[in-house]
Amino acid sequence: MELDGAPVQPAALQALGLVNYGHFTSMRVEAGGRVRGLTWHLDRLVRDCRTVFAADLDRERVRDHVRHALREASGPLIVRVSVFDPALDLGHPGADARPRVLVTTRPAVALPPSPMRVRTARYQRDLPQVKHVGLFGALHERRRAQLAGFDDALFVSDAAFVTEGPTWNIGFYDGERVVWPDGGGAILPGITMRLLRQAHDATITAPVGPHDLPGMRAAFATNTAIGVRPITAIDDHAFPADHPIIDLLRDRYEAIPQEQV
Repeated sequence: MELDGAPVQPAALQALGLVNYGHFTSMRVEAGGRVRGLTWHLDRLVRDCRTVFAADLDRERVRDHVRHALREASGPLIVRVSVFDPALDLGHPGADARPRVLVTTRPAVALPPSPMRVRTARYQRDLPQVKHVGLFGALHERRRAQLAGFDDALFVSDAAFVTEGPTWNIGFYDGERVVWPDGGGAILPGITMRLLRQAHDATITAPVGPHDLPGMRAAFATNTAIGVRPITAIDDHAFPADHPIIDLLRDRYEAIPQEQV
């Protein structure tokens, strides 16, 4: 864990725990410091920093901090880059911000991941276009789903359309095309989802409601940590774990050229 390339002091983390205002991106770093979609991860950080802090973020500075954190690393890792201002307090969030860069690492899960079952929940994240650190509501819905015997939650908008999971995007296969839900602005444009949309031509974006599920042949979740993960149930509607589209998308994803950090 490093803040601006140096060991982080506990006091500097208080703002994340007590104020919880900032944004981040997470990326899977393979052996040799290579990342799929690195440019888009950096674009996200720069864009979200303007939205959250009205401040510019130096993308090369971010890369330098990630390289420094990886200098002794080996094996696949999940690297999270969080941008926040340790000096920001609850009473004055409108003060001029000086965002800083926190880089944390953890071991990456083995791929491919196991299938999962999800339960729908009527919920929308605050400012859904931004990958921000305010995860209470999303994690609360994940907890409720797990207590009910599912693996995770799947969010549904007030208009009863599928949007996203707490930390992942969802896609479907209708027998001919991959269908990404059109959530009416309530979906985070995930990097893995964007990469897959480029890698698989037979793709559309369309509203998906509960009444559309019987017409879908497969469902899957995507993010940088899991790649492509089969969804075998949405509430009481079952999907196969081994549909050929899952392996096809995984192969297309793994073939995407990686960028050097």
